[in-house]
Amino acid sequence: MSESAGWTEELTRSRLHVVTGKGGTGKTTVAAALALALATGGRRVLLVEVEGRQSIAQLFDRAPLPYSEERIASAPGGGEVRALAVDAEAALLEYLAMFYNLGFAGRTLRKAGAIEFATTLAPGLRDVLLTGKVKECVRRTLPTGRHEYDAVVLDAPPTGRVVKFLDVTRAMADLAKVGPIKTQSDGVVTLLHSGDTAVHIVSLLEEMPVRETLDAVAELDAADLRPGAVLVNRVRPPRLPAHSVTAAADGHVDADRVRDGVRAAGLDLSPEDVEGLVDETVEHAIRLQMEQRAKDKLAEADLPTLELPELADGVDVGALYELAELLVERGVR
Repeated sequence: MSESAGWTEELTRSRLHVVTGKGGTGKTTVAAALALALATGGRRVLLVEVEGRQSIAQLFDRAPLPYSEERIASAPGGGEVRALAVDAEAALLEYLAMFYNLGFAGRTLRKAGAIEFATTLAPGLRDVLLTGKVKECVRRTLPTGRHEYDAVVLDAPPTGRVVKFLDVTRAMADLAKVGPIKTQSDGVVTLLHSGDTAVHIVSLLEEMPVRETLDAVAELDAADLRPGAVLVNRVRPPRLPAHSVTAAADGHVDADRVRDGVRAAGLDLSPEDVEGLVDETVEHAIRLQMEQRAKDKLAEADLPTLELPELADGVDVGALYELAELLVERGVR
């Protein structure tokens, strides 16, 4: 897996960037950084979440987002990122008002609990409502004919559920043979299965995230959904030259050389401290070998791959801009 296999022209032409990943990989952080990167240079980007966790607001240190498209950040070069937390109930009320002129009746249904009943009776309906709202944002145009958003980034459910979430619209289209629901479902299916959509997967250089990444790629391919890039998060720099890793991982570390090295740096360590450094060197070398195996395994996906570093000070708004700048350097636009 190499940095040369980075962002492609095909990905640049995508208008909907779906971001998924195993829980704990930093999926939402990467989605936010990707939105900032895509907005760089004067573009307008919408960042959408659908899981009701208000993760975007937390990342940007904002109050919980309402069901409206709120300006959440500016990007270098005059771009901007807006954010939307899609709520299934609000989306259904909007849907009823748009297609059935049931604005007042929709509010009555909400009070009666009918909306929850409907989405429980047809579980796929909830996902259709969520993805339908995303589709509307992607396709929306200004009076000039230009799309309102140059790109939409969707912080999607984790890899274990993402294909069901994206492909449930196909099942709903089969259930609804005519009418607005049929039209809405068909429109979502067309978008998600087109070249306008790319599904990016966030991974770590660890066994379980890599396995889930490869499984997700296979499931996306089987569902005729287009995998985009693998975004490898929290990559730590090597502290050993490549030619020393194998020997060090096998425990062959010269304690005298370690002691002489730290003395040359102006430190005089006790024998116990030197022994601790030797142990840490062995552990580091073993980790480097494991990460290399993970990279080799990820390469089997044969997808564009971008690496993002581990941030020593954690993730805040400044860190999001730092990650976005790195993505731009790696070709994201």
